[in-house]
Amino acid sequence: MKYITVLSSSIYILLSTQVSAWNTILDGIAGFLRDSAELYNGEPPDAKTIRSEYDFIIIGAGTAGCVLSNRLTEVEKFKVLLIEAGDAEQIFMDIPIVATMLQFTNANWDYHTEPQKAACMGMRSGRCSWPRGKVVGGSSVLHSMMHTRGNRRDYDKWAANGNTGWDYNSVLKYFKKSENMQIDELAKDIKYHSTKGPINIQNSHWRTPLSDAFLQAGVETGGKIVDYNGEKQIGYSHIQFTMKNGTRMSASRAFLHPIKNRENFHIIKKAMVTKILINPWKKQAYGVEFVKEGKKYRIKAKREVILSAGAINSPQLLMLSGIGPKGHLTEKNITTLIDLPVGYNLQDHWALGGLTFLINSTDSIRFENIATLNNVIDYFSQHTGPLSAPTGTEALAFINTKDEKNEDGYPDLELIFVGGSLVSQSAYKYAFSIDENIYDAVYKPIHDRHTWMVFPMLLLPESRGRIALGSNNPFDKPIIYANYFTDGGHDENIILYGIRKTIQLSKTKAFQKFGSKLHDIPIPRCAHHRFDSDPYWICAMKTITNTIYHHCCTAKMGPSSDPEAVVDSRLRVHGIKRLRVVDASVMPQVPAGHTNAPTMMVAENAADMIKEDWGIPI
Repeated sequence: MKYITVLSSSIYILLSTQVSAWNTILDGIAGFLRDSAELYNGEPPDAKTIRSEYDFIIIGAGTAGCVLSNRLTEVEKFKVLLIEAGDAEQIFMDIPIVATMLQFTNANWDYHTEPQKAACMGMRSGRCSWPRGKVVGGSSVLHSMMHTRGNRRDYDKWAANGNTGWDYNSVLKYFKKSENMQIDELAKDIKYHSTKGPINIQNSHWRTPLSDAFLQAGVETGGKIVDYNGEKQIGYSHIQFTMKNGTRMSASRAFLHPIKNRENFHIIKKAMVTKILINPWKKQAYGVEFVKEGKKYRIKAKREVILSAGAINSPQLLMLSGIGPKGHLTEKNITTLIDLPVGYNLQDHWALGGLTFLINSTDSIRFENIATLNNVIDYFSQHTGPLSAPTGTEALAFINTKDEKNEDGYPDLELIFVGGSLVSQSAYKYAFSIDENIYDAVYKPIHDRHTWMVFPMLLLPESRGRIALGSNNPFDKPIIYANYFTDGGHDENIILYGIRKTIQLSKTKAFQKFGSKLHDIPIPRCAHHRFDSDPYWICAMKTITNTIYHHCCTAKMGPSSDPEAVVDSRLRVHGIKRLRVVDASVMPQVPAGHTNAPTMMVAENAADMIKEDWGIPI
């Protein structure tokens, strides 16, 4: 009888466990179906019929295009057409941990820089990979969801250079207008934050203990914990992400889903704009030409054409339409309508990639530990667990290298902390385009180790690049001259400072709890320098060079007296009526922060300007 009782109890426990497991799996499946339905039913579908004329035609459904579509269609009499070259956002794109892997999908334009002597020398074919979003939501669907505004001095500098309405006091309301701050202690600061906007901001639901060590190390070395989107930017912080309940919140989810049923809004997907139509005598834009499914369309714009295709595609399309450097356009057999420095002033944030530290614990993110059935179920049922961690990027620091102790300084360096490294996922070497031989020599020997890394990122670069046309065929990719490290020494010295600072942080008590040790296998092409010497690290940063994806400034905003300016302070193209550029390309200088939040701000400000110009009270 005793054995029967024990056996019965064992069978009951086993069945209960199996039932519980099946219920958990079913919860995960239900969550996946819920998320899929929400995304599919939320995104506006392709317009069934296309009108011959709209008030506004917006080219590009990236961050700026989504914001503009929402704000302009608030005016019922404005009929708005949004044209996107990519397809709809997909459910897997919103899983935060897989953000880097999205570069391998059709949602990426898959751009690469031209080879150069000063950088990217350890990347495949000497070219740095520059992913850009080709999807509804644009690069807000590909990026790591980091929400940083930059520094107030960035915008005061824009205004001081002749751009009225772009000083910090003027644009702060537009940063707040987009924001729905869900971090309780920050939401209380109503001067700098809002809980009324469409874009949710939150901390990650899951992170490694290494991120706390990074903040503690910062305090140990004299730094402070700070709200970098508040009054002062200098200091250490867990990252504020554009996420809702542990999942990505793209610009499409935030700004297009709510207007799906507006009758004055149409969107066309998988449609490639090939030309802006401009009357050559009146110098006035009147429509666009695009190709969809092999068929060519011409649609008129009654009021304006608005170019929001991003810092690479916007200058490309301007030049294809006859707006750009006359000599270059003539060389490409394009008639010049207006001679402007389109494509110049290209800026970016870049860093040394692969600055890696080994630990003696199992606290880092590794693919084999996170890609488990239980974690997948946790994510889809509750949006928790390691799949809700945006690419493992967990914390950051803003530093003024000229005066670290100045709490209200102007940062020229950012440290981006990752709770893993290049060896955490075998596909990372492809995502970052690292040469196979370099990867095998330096990182393969530690492929099974737990690690953390920091990207020491240059914030205020002095080097300038350029976007040029490969040909006059709109389906050919433009040429990208990144021109990293061509300024004469400033840029490399800032990154070098970041390397030294990171090594200092690694030696603190906070990190030594994990036995942190600098990975010291030298990069072969730099091995003639003593490891950890300044010349070694300068060689390393020019070998493994990583863009941080903040390409901007190729259609610079400025007065007509500025020989580098393409658009005026209201973002109208100089010399061409009824044509504006509204995206990151209009920024005069890259802000001391990531560019997604500033791009939203630019579009919010532009929407009000456009309404004002057409007699709509704001």
